[in-house]
Amino acid sequence: MSDLVREGQDFEVRDAKTGEDLTRQVLTQIIFEHETKGQGALPLNFLRQLIGFYGGGAQAYLPSFLEMSMNSFSQAQKEWRKAANPMGLFEAQTRRNMVMFEQAMKMFMPGVAPTRSAAEEPSAGGQVPSNPFMEYQAEALAAMQEQMEAIQKQLADLSRKE
Repeated sequence: MSDLVREGQDFEVRDAKTGEDLTRQVLTQIIFEHETKGQGALPLNFLRQLIGFYGGGAQAYLPSFLEMSMNSFSQAQKEWRKAANPMGLFEAQTRRNMVMFEQAMKMFMPGVAPTRSAAEEPSAGGQVPSNPFMEYQAEALAAMQEQMEAIQKQLADLSRKE
């Protein structure tokens, strides 16, 4: 059952005779087994505080707070995994470089645009997926592109005046 949880499978455990839902007890037992095998993920102070909330006024709010906290942590973990994939970083940066190169080609040689295979196409929306480590570079690139466009406009205006 522990593997099912890690795979993201939802399940219910019911008593065969009474039909009582035993899911909470089974999941708690899995946590207990991991904690006793030295695979503890729950700090002692957390456990003490958790026990302290039983029977108190905050007990009603604790489940939703813990669920939101775990969802937030899970989302952050997904982002960390994406960012920690070096090939993914390299691949995404290569795609960004190709897009930037093509944009530069279009600016300096209007009407000439390189062709791409389907595998080289950016994701839906025409954008290469962002990466937390590359956001600053993308913003800097956008600022440079705006500056280049402004310079091109100024050059075009100057050439018309001559």
